[in-house]
Amino acid sequence: MPPLLLKLVFDKVKSAPVPFFVKPVAKAISAGAMKAFIQPQINTHLDYIEAELGKSAWFAGEAFTAADIQMSFPVEAASARVGLETRPNMTAWLAKIHARPAYIRALARGGAFEL
Repeated sequence: MPPLLLKLVFDKVKSAPVPFFVKPVAKAISAGAMKAFIQPQINTHLDYIEAELGKSAWFAGEAFTAADIQMSFPVEAASARVGLETRPNMTAWLAKIHARPAYIRALARGGAFEL
């Protein structure tokens, strides 16, 4: 989550209202941070998650556990912020989460959410 949060913040910097003479500096700093640190960190974290989900059906093995509940929001956020098109294991795992009866009931009771 920390790299995804940093991406959210630095994406906002690009569109934040600032004086015209500061805007190029703010954009350059944001782009530099994204290229040098944030995006590589996101890729490292998501590559690790993708590899781990390639080893078993769920995060802690072959059974659904609290680890899967804990990881559902970060994977949802990654899907919304950076996409999972190149990560089939994460995409399949997220589809299994969305298909769980408890998840469907929670959405019915609490309403849809948007990231």
